[in-house]
Amino acid sequence: MLKERIQQLMDALNSGIYEKENEIALSLLAAVAGESIILLGPPGVAKSMVAHRLSAAFAGASTFEYLMSRFSTPDEIFGPVSISKLKESDNYERVTEGYLPTADVVFLDEIWKAGPAIQNTLLTVINEKVFRNGNRLMQLPLKLLIAASNELPAQGEGLEALWDRFIVRLESRSIRREENFDRMLLDNGTEDFSVPKKLQISSREYAQWSNTLDSLKVSNNVLKVIHQLRKSLQSIAIDGNDELRTVYVSDRRWKNIVRLLRASAFLQDRAEVALEDLLPVYNCLWQEPEERNEIRRIVIRSLFMAFNDRLERLKRSLGDDIKLARAARAANRISSRKLERDADKRLYSNFYYKVQNYPDGDCYVMARDYQSLPAHGGEEQDAEGILYQDSKHQNVFILRTYDGSFSAPLGSAPVMLNRDDNNVYILGDCYAIEKAREANLLLGAVATDSGRNYEKEIDALADDLRSLEKRISENIFVFEEDKQRVAEYVREIYKNIALTRQDTLKLYD
Repeated sequence: MLKERIQQLMDALNSGIYEKENEIALSLLAAVAGESIILLGPPGVAKSMVAHRLSAAFAGASTFEYLMSRFSTPDEIFGPVSISKLKESDNYERVTEGYLPTADVVFLDEIWKAGPAIQNTLLTVINEKVFRNGNRLMQLPLKLLIAASNELPAQGEGLEALWDRFIVRLESRSIRREENFDRMLLDNGTEDFSVPKKLQISSREYAQWSNTLDSLKVSNNVLKVIHQLRKSLQSIAIDGNDELRTVYVSDRRWKNIVRLLRASAFLQDRAEVALEDLLPVYNCLWQEPEERNEIRRIVIRSLFMAFNDRLERLKRSLGDDIKLARAARAANRISSRKLERDADKRLYSNFYYKVQNYPDGDCYVMARDYQSLPAHGGEEQDAEGILYQDSKHQNVFILRTYDGSFSAPLGSAPVMLNRDDNNVYILGDCYAIEKAREANLLLGAVATDSGRNYEKEIDALADDLRSLEKRISENIFVFEEDKQRVAEYVREIYKNIALTRQDTLKLYD
């Protein structure tokens, strides 16, 4: 199994160093995808060590390492000009052996101090893996370029294009856990580092894997999440900042991110990119470190968007059915205590009578309200009521008695009501109550059994949610901190599921 081998390879690369699992994992992923990575952090946090370790992941890999300064020249990076070629054939070529153009793994420290000539060449090197040497174009063996800096690129100096080329962006930090810090202090560094040959990636394997990536499918669910991310990045909130911010991600960058996702799926023995591959993507989306945590929250929220939508739809349907169940029970109570003199009245929606010949449209009176009205012409005072338009039907009006025990619908008009055996009197005007017939009209929600098994649907939702959380936790490229954030978010969904499960009891109350 390739996943098992890659996990063993990462374990080997992490041996003898502390808390660099994140950098090692995403650097290896970037290498297989053919993408580049930048490590941001202060001096002395083992950024160069990551590059040294990654070179050991590839059999026979050559490396190139350079510390940039404002005085660095292209000769120091890409090789000196060949004097002999210049003399013999007037051809401007560089001697590239031992320099960046012949290296498999490259580490460039203090990348932003490089001059424009170096930066412009790097754009082509990173994006196209080619180097123009004189009049010929060299295909580079470059598998991974790791850049490092203790600062972001300065604005207004034309560094945006180079910054955009680094698909993965990580903050490299000092050792946090005290036990690891103590181990580092007491480590004498005498243990030789090596990666077993059986775990190393050969050049042939790398080429085969690279060709395979393009054939991996991307599921529709993944594309939906990416669409949601693009939308969400148009307006994000940063802690401590009242203004919303737009985070720009170029189309080229999204294209490269999808290749990174394909590499993640491939290295974990899958033929299709799935939702569990998406979480590390937040490391590819932020422009400034202060955006990182918020974008991570956005990615996690987008990952579980379908589950939240699914739960909300279920809750709405359940709420409607609860109303219907209660209405049906109320209708049964009405029927059981219905006065004998109203036995001939026709019930609509199980608990309405129809007021005939109402001038403004169809009018319906709550049966139990009609049955409780004082007698017309009697000594009892007329009942207070309201008349309002039904929210789900045009030109349909509802008549209710009103004692202030419920919120009157918007637009309700006060009326005085009484009745006799066959009529209702609204503000003194007489209207007949329709007698029983064949047809039936349903007002508002339909008081019928939906036939849905909510318990089963809730169980299925919880199972699917649990499955995705498990798959994310098993992703070898997901950080432990990120797994904790996912667990925290999922717990809130579980709480909502539990409350919804409790609500199903209301169907039978």
